[in-house]
Amino acid sequence: MPTSQIEGAVTETKEPPARLRLEREGRQWLLHASGRWTADRLDTVVETLKKAPGRLRDAPVTWDFSGITQMDSAGMMLYLHYRDELARRGCRQAVTGRSKEQEQLEALLLRHLPETTPRPASLGSRLLRPLENLGRSTLHGARDLRLFLEFLGENFAVLAHALAHPFSIRFDAIAKNIEDAGVRALPIITLTSFLIGVVIAYQGAVQLQKFGANVFIVDMIGISVTRELAPLITAIVVAGRTGSSYTAQLGVMKITEEIDAMRVMGFEPQRFLVLPRIIALMIALPLMIFYADIIGIFGGMVVANLHLNLSWSEFVHRLQNVVEVKHFWIGIVKGPFFAWLIAVVGCFRGLQVSRDTESIGYYTTISVVNAIFLVIACDALFSVVFTELGI
Repeated sequence: MPTSQIEGAVTETKEPPARLRLEREGRQWLLHASGRWTADRLDTVVETLKKAPGRLRDAPVTWDFSGITQMDSAGMMLYLHYRDELARRGCRQAVTGRSKEQEQLEALLLRHLPETTPRPASLGSRLLRPLENLGRSTLHGARDLRLFLEFLGENFAVLAHALAHPFSIRFDAIAKNIEDAGVRALPIITLTSFLIGVVIAYQGAVQLQKFGANVFIVDMIGISVTRELAPLITAIVVAGRTGSSYTAQLGVMKITEEIDAMRVMGFEPQRFLVLPRIIALMIALPLMIFYADIIGIFGGMVVANLHLNLSWSEFVHRLQNVVEVKHFWIGIVKGPFFAWLIAVVGCFRGLQVSRDTESIGYYTTISVVNAIFLVIACDALFSVVFTELGI
């Protein structure tokens, strides 16, 4: 046998068989294809693809063909078959790393394949679909909870290390985040707090005028704004503004592989990205609540003066006599807890972003919804605890 033929045979036997590796990033699944996708080497891939449709229902899927060394019509037909199968199961699909020859082969096969119409779902499958969705949502929720608890454990470990080594804390990053999260949020906090004070004063004035108890408008504004409304409304605004920005910032850094580069260079994302944001917001939010108290009471004072003819001095004198300092401190104490929830959720969702740019919008929306829900739930818990303690 000629030497060239022997060398060719040896080289051919060393060609890797077809491989398909499934990898999950957030909600998205990545299907990394590699090796020779030819008729004689597809056994392993077929077994993998048979199990894939049940796991990938209603999820974004990206096929990565960059590792394929050779593909014939059998390999392409296998891909087309399972691409259609995943499409029937609600998966949005994309393909990366495909060569020009593979694109031409796909176009050739598609021209000669018969058109197929999707089979209507049977009655049994339609009845079971809500249960499947419920089960899938439950599994996703349990997985998110597990990942969130892991994130919290890592965060507490980094915080303990920072407290034990104060010089390792990045105070410059904390100051920068205080400016972004606190100082630049003052205009929207001013407008929101003033309008809340105006609305509460107007609604109360209508009822109090019926009983000739105009002066009690001060009690209602002072207690409701300082104890409940200013902390809650400020936290909700911060969750929509700062929490979403944390998610988007970390998400973009993950897509551009900056976070991976930091890990390679030995920098911990929790220490350099997450911890400064959490500490900064826990410092800034109580200060913003104090500012919102002042603006909210001022808005109520304006309405009381214009609508109820209550003088400025009388309003301030009544406010000093009836509003106890404990109401103010209760509102301030809520600030660090609200801030911790917002910052932790925003950073956690940001680090969940996958390589798909759509996931930035998806996780940003989820982070805002989660943060607002947790803030309201935490405020309700505070109300129950303070009421039971008689505070």
